[in-house]
Amino acid sequence: MKLARAVVKYRIPILIITVLLMIPAVFGFIGTRVNYDMLDYLPEDMDTVVGQKELMQDFGKGAFSFIIVENMPAKDVSELKSKIEKVNHVETVIWYDSIADISVPMEMLPEKVYKAFNTDHSTIMAVFFDSATSADVTMDAIREIRSIAGKQCFASGMSALVTDLKDLCEQEEPVYVAIAVLLATVAMLLFLDSWLAPFIFLLSIGMMILLNLGSNFFLGEISYITKALSAVLQLAVTMDYSIFLWHSYNEQLKKHDDHKEAMAVAVHSTFTSVLGSSITTIAGFIALCFMSFTMGRDLGIVMAKGVLLGVIGCVTVLPALILLFDKPLQKLKHKALIPDMTRFSKGTLKIFPVFLVIFAVLIAPAYYGYSKTNNEVYYDLGKCLPQDIGYVIANSKLQDDFDIASTHMLLVDAKVSPKDVRAMTKEMEQVDGVKYVLGLESVVGSRVPEEILPDSVRSVLKSNKWELILISSQYRVTSDEVNNQVGELNTILKKYDKNGLLIGEAPCMKDMIETTDHDFKVVTIVSIIAIFIIIALVEKSISLPVILIAVIETAIFINLGLPHYFGQNLPFIAPICISTIQLGATVDYAILMTTRYKTERINGADKRPAIITALSTSIPSIIVSGMGLFAATFGVALYSKLDIVSSLCMLLARGAVISMVMVILVLPAMFMLFDKLICKTTLGMMHINTKKLKAEVISDEK
Repeated sequence: MKLARAVVKYRIPILIITVLLMIPAVFGFIGTRVNYDMLDYLPEDMDTVVGQKELMQDFGKGAFSFIIVENMPAKDVSELKSKIEKVNHVETVIWYDSIADISVPMEMLPEKVYKAFNTDHSTIMAVFFDSATSADVTMDAIREIRSIAGKQCFASGMSALVTDLKDLCEQEEPVYVAIAVLLATVAMLLFLDSWLAPFIFLLSIGMMILLNLGSNFFLGEISYITKALSAVLQLAVTMDYSIFLWHSYNEQLKKHDDHKEAMAVAVHSTFTSVLGSSITTIAGFIALCFMSFTMGRDLGIVMAKGVLLGVIGCVTVLPALILLFDKPLQKLKHKALIPDMTRFSKGTLKIFPVFLVIFAVLIAPAYYGYSKTNNEVYYDLGKCLPQDIGYVIANSKLQDDFDIASTHMLLVDAKVSPKDVRAMTKEMEQVDGVKYVLGLESVVGSRVPEEILPDSVRSVLKSNKWELILISSQYRVTSDEVNNQVGELNTILKKYDKNGLLIGEAPCMKDMIETTDHDFKVVTIVSIIAIFIIIALVEKSISLPVILIAVIETAIFINLGLPHYFGQNLPFIAPICISTIQLGATVDYAILMTTRYKTERINGADKRPAIITALSTSIPSIIVSGMGLFAATFGVALYSKLDIVSSLCMLLARGAVISMVMVILVLPAMFMLFDKLICKTTLGMMHINTKKLKAEVISDEK
């Protein structure tokens, strides 16, 4: 209580300090770099990651892109190439005139090489950059190349993807926040008993969101998914803390004449109840930090920090704001839309066996759909983007016109003999889906010394340490076919060069598939164990954590199982995040009801009245919280053109509703069924009269 009274006493200094902290937070937010390349989050010791670093260190090349030029005379293509070479951070541009004068017909090239880079109406030039795939300067270079090249040219490659991704995110992100705020406000106006309170809540939460986003500066950078979702998630997940304080304050006003004393008591009681629920939410986000694909750690740290700040804001900034605006808040109260739920609660308990049967029947199909959904996710980042965006158009043309769906790069030890390189190349050309394998030997042939090539070309393909070989594949990135192909190519490579490296988008994505598949299992287990321990400590029970997690996990199975039955493919990151976020965010509903049920039973209430009281008093808070989470995420899901954001928000919105329904209908039925077990396995409940329990069972049976 001392802390609560201090908050009330120093409410004005608290608001002043918070406002002052927002100033550096704004600069921190602006200064935090955003990473749009998901491949950057792969473990550092993987061959693909090591290979990318070698390419940069030894060749001075990081990003790579094919530029497709349509319906342009050779002379104009040559001029365009010269312009692209002058773009900052373009290291090398390879086209026909890199090898021979354009006065010499292209048909003089080896047929394989000619067909690889030309059709009857278009040609390809390969562009190497001296900067990393997702570096800001690389994205600037892609934009400049597109500007120079005009509508006849299309840029493919990961750098083009991250450029389009960044531009789309920056365009949409302010709208995400606006939609979330608008719809969350509407939900609170409908379900709360005040016209002004929702705006006070949003002001308090908004301050904490800004402090969270500003403090990300100390992390160095955050992923684009974290930036896109963190504000919306923090708003949605921490909103119920404000609702708890508001309800508690109004209850205390009936008992205390002094508003300040009522607020002090409300802050004290809210902090106690919010602490338990917030710890489970934080645990859910912290579980993401156990991913070896470190984007999970990025999102987990930012969101755990956001929830912690949300709790701090709820018991410091929000009480100060409510007391500051107390008079208008009391004047602008209205009758709550949610009626007294006692009658509904009694009716629900009368047919509780029905809900138990439905629960039991749903488990098998829900889990089946859930397991199938996890196997049906997609990893192709291009699928996340709208079909009319530059990268997607370029990739489609590359595949349709040139039969190139992906490009791999080999780094072979420069000491490997040309004879062995040619033998390796021939073996690789026989691998299913390989269209061509191009290196120095392919360009000059076996009878021509490589020394006749211009230094500009030879330096691109060979250094003192490595020889660079390009492999064109007919298979799309992340497909089973390309993953098998990468495996076969690696086997051949290691036969000729044990230290050789196979890199490129497809090999990196193959690594990401294997990494995240393992991560999903780890994160799910860690989150369940962590939340089990927290609930066990908070509720001082062995049985209650099992019951609560069973109810919420089934809600997760239903939510993640539906995409399989609807024929939807989710982006790979969605099930990993949702399995922990939904568990951490919505188990609060179950904890809220459980705590009240325990209190009623310990205070002497019989089983049925205790459950009715717990259910009827918890439903309003659960509905307001659940609908707040739904509203904040559903609108973003409908609006976003970025499928990763849209899918995550839709799953969160649907998950909030499913969890809400499960807690309201199934959890009370579980209490009815397992009341005797709960009493025997929960500290503080073991003294409850067992004879009375037997009498209740007989009464229920009648």
